[in-house]
Amino acid sequence: MITIAIIEDEPAIRKEISFLIEQEPDTHLLGWSDNVKDAVKLISNQQPDVILMDIQLIDGTAFDVLKNLDPFPENIIFITAYNQFAIKAIKYGALDYLLKPIEQGELKVALQRFRQRRDKNPNWMQQLSVMQETFSTNDLPERIALHTLNNVRIVNVADILYCKGDGPYTFFYLSNGEKELISKPLKFYEDLLPSPYFLRTHQSYLVNRNCVMGISKSEYLLLNNKEEIPISMRRKTFILSHLSLKDK
Repeated sequence: MITIAIIEDEPAIRKEISFLIEQEPDTHLLGWSDNVKDAVKLISNQQPDVILMDIQLIDGTAFDVLKNLDPFPENIIFITAYNQFAIKAIKYGALDYLLKPIEQGELKVALQRFRQRRDKNPNWMQQLSVMQETFSTNDLPERIALHTLNNVRIVNVADILYCKGDGPYTFFYLSNGEKELISKPLKFYEDLLPSPYFLRTHQSYLVNRNCVMGISKSEYLLLNNKEEIPISMRRKTFILSHLSLKDK
């Protein structure tokens, strides 16, 4: 059985989530809380397998709860209507999140990810560390968690040369010559790897600014691995204004 705790301050949402949990054959609801103090107590005492936690609570936020937990809980599914910083932190750490109103299918997928992570992902504690880094800085974190086709890989942001979008997928090209295929669109990572650190040079390319060595005829960026990345016409002015390099 998967034991679950709900941390949510809206009664209607709690009732909805409780109903959805009851529809899953291998889950058991341990209890719920709507405030920081009781949430810390519930999680510490019950040690649920999964925590479904809203970002905004009556007297604080989910991050206030996390700061008061030791050890740090390993499996959190955040619930939110909209919170850009929170979603960014969740994405960096590769944790799950559900947008309100919650649908049965989305909860089912999130729980399935938990099962797979529990059984197959030896890097989960590293993912937690990555997420915690995002709580303590508004700048670009040093690491990012990537969902590859077979696992989750933690990479240093500095080792990312560029990302190439291909429909619903993104290829990550790393400084050691490796390439990773991720089942997320390029737009997903443009939000996580923002300008001025990474530059969107083209509809299909997001480039690490620190890896740019020059510009060729205002049409290509020259990277330190000798690759050329195209610059679209409509982005040319933006790119040239952000790079103090001469054409080669």
